[in-house]
Amino acid sequence: MTDVTPIAFGGELAGRVALVTGASANIGRAIALALADAGAAVVAHARSAEAEVAETARLIRAAGGRATFALGDLARPETAGDLVRAAVGAFGRLDIVVHNAALRGAARLADLEPGDWRQVMAVDLDAAFWLARAAAPLLAGSDGAAIVVIGGMSGHAGAAGRAHVVAAKAGLAGLARALAHDFAAQGATVNCVVPGVIETRRGPSAGVAPAQAMPLVGRPGRPNEVAAMVRLLAGPAGRYVTGQTLHVNGGAYLG
Repeated sequence: MTDVTPIAFGGELAGRVALVTGASANIGRAIALALADAGAAVVAHARSAEAEVAETARLIRAAGGRATFALGDLARPETAGDLVRAAVGAFGRLDIVVHNAALRGAARLADLEPGDWRQVMAVDLDAAFWLARAAAPLLAGSDGAAIVVIGGMSGHAGAAGRAHVVAAKAGLAGLARALAHDFAAQGATVNCVVPGVIETRRGPSAGVAPAQAMPLVGRPGRPNEVAAMVRLLAGPAGRYVTGQTLHVNGGAYLG
């Protein structure tokens, strides 16, 4: 008989542990709060914004959840292992990895230096790979593991003056497809979530010539709308979704 058991929401991630990079504010903080609201213990990461990422963890604990924070420069491959060990040290396991941390600098093609290119690639794209590799042994022991990488609309629509950012964000979609194959035998899903124009603390986040001046829904998005998609993919409702690129953009880009 076909299974028609409804999937419950609310506490669906109880007993799970999630690592969220770039969780000091905006979309990253919203993701950390959403996963905690679903019952996961959360390790919130920031490169150096200690006060801000500590506040993310405090907000989770104040709401009755479990959280800690960790600092580290994701341009260094070894930081991935440090963060995985921090999760295990704090909560004993790791089930969910969300790579949201990113650099979004702008530079004309003629002004883009090798160091600028390498720094963006290291944080935006390379770190997603190193995190997945470091987490793989732990995810293999989970019965509901998930990796979610946060892409960018510019990686699909393109943008002037952002060759390094566009290439890195486009690479995340390809990486998710590749890792979906690599992690399938472990029962882990891997997906890429692509935000559109999102209102953040620094203003609309997609200031890179989006495909439409205003999304079809008539407004910018909110961080918690991106977080809701990540929560779905990380939970039982997302077990049949892997290797996908999911756009949360209100119709600004129709891919």
